[in-house]
Amino acid sequence: MTDYTIGIDIGGTNLRLALIAADGSIIARRRLSSLIAEGRDAFCGRLLLGIEELRRDAEFLNVDIAGIGVGIPGLVGSDGVIHSSVNMRPLDGFNLATFLTVKTGLKVASANDANAIAVGEQLYGAGRGLSSFMVVTIGTGLGSGLILDGMLWKGAGGFAAEFGHVTVNPDGDLCPCGNRGCLERYVSADALQRFIVRAFPGESDRYRMLTAEELARMARGGDRAAADAFNHMGKWFGIALASLSNLLNLEAVIIGGGVGASLDLFEQATRDELSKRCFPEIGADFKILKGSLGDDAGLFGASVLACNRTGTPRRHDWLKP
Repeated sequence: MTDYTIGIDIGGTNLRLALIAADGSIIARRRLSSLIAEGRDAFCGRLLLGIEELRRDAEFLNVDIAGIGVGIPGLVGSDGVIHSSVNMRPLDGFNLATFLTVKTGLKVASANDANAIAVGEQLYGAGRGLSSFMVVTIGTGLGSGLILDGMLWKGAGGFAAEFGHVTVNPDGDLCPCGNRGCLERYVSADALQRFIVRAFPGESDRYRMLTAEELARMARGGDRAAADAFNHMGKWFGIALASLSNLLNLEAVIIGGGVGASLDLFEQATRDELSKRCFPEIGADFKILKGSLGDDAGLFGASVLACNRTGTPRRHDWLKP
């Protein structure tokens, strides 16, 4: 059988890989440190190790692997070149898909990681039954993938849907991308910390080392600084989302990522901004949904990209390639 693929979700800290059947069943998993701080060679060595382990799993099960799909953080062109990866600079200018094809002998498809997540949620998760929506992953930064009329929208060069780098404050904080006032500077785990440091300078020391998850627990427990940080984030998110909604009239936004897990803490502030800034005819039916696949969304989406690349049939084959 050749209807098995390897899905890979690349992160700055960890590599997550899975052997996935055409019906979406995860047959085997691997998780390894990315070692990106040690450079490209160390990273590639770890990635190849994970792939080889899954190939051994497939051999044991007597199944063939048709191809590999990879979700990569950053600007990934239609040609597979990683033009910019803010959190994984050693990969800038590298064509990872071509490298893996040469090393493994398999067909490889690559895409921005949030695009892969969007495809995963469309086929297997919260996006089922929706035609046009955006997936937004909120973590250390903000990633996004756009589905329009049932198809992944990649843009002319493959770089579309960089929602995190929409300018919301022209004179705002400097972003690692080089711009000022990007949405990502106001809607992310880092943004929560920065807000508290500025708004509560006398108390900032006791919040400085807390994770977004810890801040969320404090907010739910009544901590004013933590609760205000999430509300402030929700306001900026709503401002940007209203512009997106007025432009594209989407059915929904699907929220994922580590900070996205705390949607309950900033959803009302987001909705308040939407109601102020959206046309009522657009905002009334616009849904804010929580992603249903968790960390597996990128793995599923990468696997679908591999299926499209290789022509491998899927049992849930209503997704347009």
